[in-house]
Amino acid sequence: MPKRIISLLSLAALVAAVLFPPSPSRAGKLPSIIRDAEIETTIRQYTTPIFKAAGLNANAVHVYLLQSDEINSFVAGGMNIFLYTGLLVRTQRPGQLIAVLAHETGHIAGGHLARIQQELNNQNIVDIISMVLVGPVSILKYTRTMEASADAAALTFLDRAHQSARGMAEFLNLLKQQEQVLFGHLNPYLINHPLTTDRIATVQQHIAQSPYSDVPDPPAWVEEHKRMIAKLIGFLRPLPDVLQLYPETDNSLYGRYARAIAYFRVGELQRSLALIDGLIAEHPTDPYFEEQKGQILFENGHGAEALVNYQKALALAPDQALIRMELANVQIEQNDPSLLGPAIAEMKQVILAEPHDADAWRLLGIAYGRNDQIGLASWALAESAAEAGRAKEARDRAKQALQQLPYGSPEWLRSQDIMDTIKPHHDGEDNGGGGGISG
Repeated sequence: MPKRIISLLSLAALVAAVLFPPSPSRAGKLPSIIRDAEIETTIRQYTTPIFKAAGLNANAVHVYLLQSDEINSFVAGGMNIFLYTGLLVRTQRPGQLIAVLAHETGHIAGGHLARIQQELNNQNIVDIISMVLVGPVSILKYTRTMEASADAAALTFLDRAHQSARGMAEFLNLLKQQEQVLFGHLNPYLINHPLTTDRIATVQQHIAQSPYSDVPDPPAWVEEHKRMIAKLIGFLRPLPDVLQLYPETDNSLYGRYARAIAYFRVGELQRSLALIDGLIAEHPTDPYFEEQKGQILFENGHGAEALVNYQKALALAPDQALIRMELANVQIEQNDPSLLGPAIAEMKQVILAEPHDADAWRLLGIAYGRNDQIGLASWALAESAAEAGRAKEARDRAKQALQQLPYGSPEWLRSQDIMDTIKPHHDGEDNGGGGGISG
């Protein structure tokens, strides 16, 4: 999970887009990690067969989505794959995105990051991204030999998963068209992934020989991909751009989904609700449309109504920790003491699913605090600060918890662990900034 969470943004389905702490040298340079239950589920569906084909534990590989219009992806800090939204929205079908994921998996399986692994392995996600994106670009610049090796591995993984490699050829040709300049500067993907005609030729040769080259993308994956792209465009592009890509005459599910989100973002509540209500009526068992309506209502001051939609969404997708977290956030923000107990119960389940999510711990701490369970609030906030890399805050909160909690209780012992394992910074400064859950 992302660490050092500073503030929440609204990306659908999220209590969860995070910005990294700015500094004079970094301000404006670091993209934010965005999280979304629907998008993460789609990407997990794509990656699971590839990770399995590579002999990797799918639960051990984490895919992070970075908000940036650039076309880029990289592997860092062990088994972490980072995808830029600019790359994702330019893929035209699942096979192209899967090819990128297979290629990055090839770097993981090939141990191509061994030369920087020791430096990065002990860093949290924010530190990794800072080092990669603010430091020298050469840190992740693969050699041509490594690129060829990752391509070969990707082609093997695709064959093992009985998937076509045509998407890889299509994506490489897309890069070839943009090889010189992208958005006024050198394409960052091509800095990290040197592109040669030999690479394209190798993929084309594989396509000519593979028995799986004509295997189409599964229809369900095609639908999921279109929804994912529509959702990202709805949230990340200005309304005029959204309407150009998905005009009012586009009555497809994807067009209405993108416009519902885009109208919500510019405050046109009634138009947004009309579109999302139509989608819910047509797809009453879809958890993500219910979730989206919940966000639209909640962020427009209709929290009590939003609760109903979040509860429906969670009932339809009980394994989605992010939806559960959103529900708890809405419960907490209603200023209704009777909802604090349920919110705490929800957040305990979220913590079990995602124990390294700093925002989840912070939200649990807020719930405990508003429920007058001050010792437990201090402990949860200590856990949040520890996960976010804020050493001083973690120690201060843990010290408070030790004074407030029953001696020897599980939370007391964990607070003592934080005091024992997190070392103070001698320069008096902390890693990161303050955090907070916002609506």
